[in-house]
Amino acid sequence: MCCIRFDRPRVVFALLVVCAASAPAVAQTAATAGKIPITSSSEEARALYLEGRDLAEKLRATDARRYYEQAAAKDAGFALAYVGLANTSGTNREFVEAVTKAAGLGAKISDGERHMVLALEATLKNDPATVLRHYTELVALFPNDERAQTLLGNTYFGRQEYQRAIDHFVKATEINPTFSQPYNQMGYAYRFLEKYGQAEAAFKKYVELIPDDPNPYDSYAELLMKMGRFDESIAMYNKALAIDANFVASYIGIGNDQLFKGQPAVARETFAKIAKVARNTGERRTAHFWTAASYVHEGATDKALAEIEANYALSGAEQDGGTLSGDLNLMGDILREAGRIDDALVKYGKAVEVSEAARVPAEAKAATRRNYLFEQARAAVAKHDLGTAKTKAAAYSAEVAARKVPFELRQQHEIEGLIALEEKRYAAAVQAFAKANQQDPRILYLTAVALKGAGDTARAVEMASKAAAFNQLSFNYGYVRTKALKMQGTAH
Repeated sequence: MCCIRFDRPRVVFALLVVCAASAPAVAQTAATAGKIPITSSSEEARALYLEGRDLAEKLRATDARRYYEQAAAKDAGFALAYVGLANTSGTNREFVEAVTKAAGLGAKISDGERHMVLALEATLKNDPATVLRHYTELVALFPNDERAQTLLGNTYFGRQEYQRAIDHFVKATEINPTFSQPYNQMGYAYRFLEKYGQAEAAFKKYVELIPDDPNPYDSYAELLMKMGRFDESIAMYNKALAIDANFVASYIGIGNDQLFKGQPAVARETFAKIAKVARNTGERRTAHFWTAASYVHEGATDKALAEIEANYALSGAEQDGGTLSGDLNLMGDILREAGRIDDALVKYGKAVEVSEAARVPAEAKAATRRNYLFEQARAAVAKHDLGTAKTKAAAYSAEVAARKVPFELRQQHEIEGLIALEEKRYAAAVQAFAKANQQDPRILYLTAVALKGAGDTARAVEMASKAAAFNQLSFNYGYVRTKALKMQGTAH
């Protein structure tokens, strides 16, 4: 699995790694190492950190976290240990706490480390422009550091600027051909560009570099899933689990393959295995999340809601307000997609209330308030109340224009498309949806609906087929898969 991905904005756990050299456990300079320094007063803490970093780079976050915890215990002033803890957090609360601690140590670390900490803090504050600026400056300071190049590549990847991401991943592999992580990211970037041959080559190289780790097989399996080769995908996921029976990502993958094969009950048995091997709250939440997705595929709204309510209880036990707010938003989405619009609006409103009381930055609370405008606009369209929809959409657009967050800009185009579709301005709807999130299967399906309305049947069927065969790890896929299959004429 490439990284943690969500269908809506919330705290992002970006893989953030740094490079080490064989020098004393103190800050190094770029002149002596050419790499990003590591600043620690303890050689033992530094060694523990490197153990954690190695595991994190192999996407074994839960295993890595133990080492980061020990490193921070040995050196309470070790900023990068807290960076590691942030990036292996299972909940928003853990993420916020670790980022806050790292940011408080900024005066005691090198310039390179400071850029990384500030980028992480900007992620917490939902400020992608600042994230990009800090990683760009990091690469300018350390152009020959493969991890710096990968961090910048990851940033472009998150912005859906996949070719620019690939350029930096290629630079990372040129600097260090044995560094495995950029091959993984490169494979996903090529996959999103639908360059499956190049994606497969990248994943095969990834397997070659670290054949005794689970993630290369997991990532390759996800590509096979995308191509509709579900049985081969399951076999590859099982290779990952043969190496590490606790590798949660592969249970997720197998369950989704089973969903796409029309076996939702079998998929739920697979997701139940996650709960059995879960080592923390994040992994327990994962089991409920994907079980809910399986019910969404079947249109079993109340059963899906019950799973997310179970997650809400887990977050409540930890007093994790940021995650509680996200759970409420997801409940709202499930209700809205089921046509229960007024119930959905109650959940969206409660999400804002919970966010306001949560221990998260003011910027995160503002992002939740902005998102509420978007949700109100979508709900109004669903209720055929175009006056309210346009009012809320205009308010959302005004707020989004001030910050230019890529995800929010894509949502702005989505609501523009929904309004145009409701008004039967089909060509305008197609144009708006083309600027919305192309990694959201709902957008692909809505584009097909708009094309059909415009009388372009051939392209409508083509886009419906693309939505029907989305075959990715996406909660939203369950909302539209059956409808897309019917539109392309192959429902069963």
